[in-house]
Amino acid sequence: MALINQPSGLILRGKPIREDGEGRLCLDDIFDLSGAKESKAPKHWRGNRASRELQAELQKKVTAGYLKDGKPNSPVIHAGRGRGVMGTYAHPILAAAYAGYLSPKLEIEVREIWLRFRAGDATLADEILQRASVEANHWAGVRALARSNRNGYTDVLKEHGVVEKGYMACTEAVYQALLGGKSYELRARRGLPDKTNLRDHMNVDELSYVMAAEALSAERIEEEDRQGNADCVAASRLGASAIRSAIEADRRNRQKRLMG
Repeated sequence: MALINQPSGLILRGKPIREDGEGRLCLDDIFDLSGAKESKAPKHWRGNRASRELQAELQKKVTAGYLKDGKPNSPVIHAGRGRGVMGTYAHPILAAAYAGYLSPKLEIEVREIWLRFRAGDATLADEILQRASVEANHWAGVRALARSNRNGYTDVLKEHGVVEKGYMACTEAVYQALLGGKSYELRARRGLPDKTNLRDHMNVDELSYVMAAEALSAERIEEEDRQGNADCVAASRLGASAIRSAIEADRRNRQKRLMG
């Protein structure tokens, strides 16, 4: 399975720990910041007896959970090299165990920060952003606002009878009309694996445009009392098309002024 080298919510000693599309954490990142000897690298740890036993027991539990929820199974640890696959990625429980193998102090840090992240501790995000650049803070602010706006949009969809795959269909209608492609096409253009959250890879302008498109679509759905999947998809497409038309018209006008 393709892996994504994207930051997780885990920041250790000022260094972001990457995760993949399955939520596994990059052990190589933890090893790099530990300063441990090469003999303790992930490739050596994952093969020792204690690690294999832990992996086996955790895999049983994870597999049982996936079967119960009707989800496809996923290995608790994955290692490889190649396009989109760099390093060893492991379930957070294994990541904490590996950190403890490197240093008890490091294991405590991993566990504490991961628990804060899972609990949605907003102060953790604030601590991270205090160390980030102005650009990163700007992006994070817009991303948070876009997420809140998205929740309002999906609430409107629910109130107007959208069910099951209708939510995705409405989202795809926005992407097609505004950005020129469905989510899988946009991921392909950007070289992103299938399960990547596309919005985590949009720039500030794109996030702002999507936010405006969803807000306008929600307004149309409410004012026109659109009902059901097909009707709300059509309204979302119209809302996104209106935003794209406004953007393109403004760009043309600016270009004309520049040309004189």
